[in-house]
Amino acid sequence: MAIRRGQALLSLPKLKTSFFLGSYSRFHRFSSSSSSQHSTQFQNVGFIGLGNMGSRMVNNLVKAGFNVTVHDINRDVMKMFTDMGVSARETPYEVAQDSEVVITMLPSSSHVMDVYTGTNGLLHGDNAIRPALLIDSSTIDPQTTRKISLAVSNCNLKEKRDNWEKPVMLDAPVSGGVLAAEAATLTFMVGGPEDAYLEARPILESMGRTSIYCGGSGNGSAAKICNNLAMAVSMLGTSEALSLGQSLGISATTLTQVLNTSSGRCWSSDKYNPVPGVMKGVPSSRDYNGGFASKLMAKDLNLAADSAEEVGHKSALISKAQEIYKKMCEDGHETKDFSCVFRHFYKGKDEV
Repeated sequence: MAIRRGQALLSLPKLKTSFFLGSYSRFHRFSSSSSSQHSTQFQNVGFIGLGNMGSRMVNNLVKAGFNVTVHDINRDVMKMFTDMGVSARETPYEVAQDSEVVITMLPSSSHVMDVYTGTNGLLHGDNAIRPALLIDSSTIDPQTTRKISLAVSNCNLKEKRDNWEKPVMLDAPVSGGVLAAEAATLTFMVGGPEDAYLEARPILESMGRTSIYCGGSGNGSAAKICNNLAMAVSMLGTSEALSLGQSLGISATTLTQVLNTSSGRCWSSDKYNPVPGVMKGVPSSRDYNGGFASKLMAKDLNLAADSAEEVGHKSALISKAQEIYKKMCEDGHETKDFSCVFRHFYKGKDEV
């Protein structure tokens, strides 16, 4: 696999895909036999960011047999892993010294930038780094992803391996939430050189069920932002329809049955219904606790708005969704699941 300088900004002829958003995609659903079909030259994996998602992803890497080294600013969670026999380091730079691959799962663009380029960051030092592959699974803006990818491509490898000539970054944000992270059924949306993606696939396989190759650097981040925009808008539409139905005298259970057997069917109605009492096992059934926090949805909508503005894209629904989720957070519901708009914005009623 030949990976050379500047791939973060230039399209690779053999990949037949451009650096920016394009129509090229590659879908891969991992099967139970994937491990025997695909092997990786990488066994030493660093992981930075041990929050609700990252900690569960690390557990699955360990179960898959990788040698994992972790770091987090929370010393208590690091101790939890060292008590399990997992190695921990004080800085991202120290993690990099022990790792062939480093995965980051962090809250925001600024956190990712700092972990990569800040003091004692992954790229700290004399422009030569040990990891050949860096994978960021955070949800951040494509522009930041591409800046970091360029910085990575300008580094050298301390130790050459086969014909892998330069370190490479993949953006690989995930969908599925905490439950999928726990069960290793995440979906990865991956941007970057395709040959690096193919090499990373066995690692992703240990944490997820599906991966989709989205094209050049930043395209994975772009896909995640667009997915979460669609998720926010569909949740708002579903919540508005169900609360209107209640006002018009239709029970939420009945209207849900109509939606789910008609053209209004969507994930928000048949998998993640926002009305308490309609569906078991979803956040609405437990007072909107757990799930995907409203403050995180607000953050992702801000990312979508910034990205849309940068490319001059008209985005009326982003603006309205931003307004609603900003109010949700201001009203004290920032830690509740984003489906709580049904109760707290639309004033919908629980199903008895």
